[in-house]
Amino acid sequence: MRCSTLSREVPADLRMPSTTNSDSPWRHLPNAITLARIALVAPLVWLIANRRFEAALVVVAVAGASDALDGLLAKRFGWQSWLGGVLDPLADKLLLVACFISLDLAGVIPDWLMWLVIGRDLVIAAGATAYHFLIGRVVPQPSVLSKITTFVQIICVLGLLLKLSGVLPLPDAIDEALIWLTALATVASGVHYVAVWSHRALKAKRRENA
Repeated sequence: MRCSTLSREVPADLRMPSTTNSDSPWRHLPNAITLARIALVAPLVWLIANRRFEAALVVVAVAGASDALDGLLAKRFGWQSWLGGVLDPLADKLLLVACFISLDLAGVIPDWLMWLVIGRDLVIAAGATAYHFLIGRVVPQPSVLSKITTFVQIICVLGLLLKLSGVLPLPDAIDEALIWLTALATVASGVHYVAVWSHRALKAKRRENA
């Protein structure tokens, strides 16, 4: 006698609830890592300002590793969020600006370079705020020049810290080149930002008045 096995579909109300990546209790881990990176700003400033460059280099390495880790986790498990999109670039910017401020306090870079870096970021923040309230929502779109500027600034900070910590002795000519290259890129990207967003604001106003 042949026995046949009948497969029955389990009713929807009796099925086990599925757990998605967005429901995972670990979904906030990337943001937690980013907040921990922001918390490194104060000790980093203190270490560099007090010329403890070896320890500062370790903190910078930890910050860089955490930046890679939170991005990897967010993409790998689908844990991206609006808050993470805001916190991640904010953490990177705070750390970078903190490095320039503390390097100036330590007498490593000229005052004008620190104010140039800070001034560019203040102009961008003020312009974005004005555009948001006068024109409309600002969608961050870093230009190629802006990305190059960030890269050059990072190389400048790393190069100076590597030399000051004794890990990689560089000739003074390299220091000067890094400082002037950073200044040039910072000014160029600041002017480019003002020109591009001023043009967009004028176009938006013309469309409104048309």
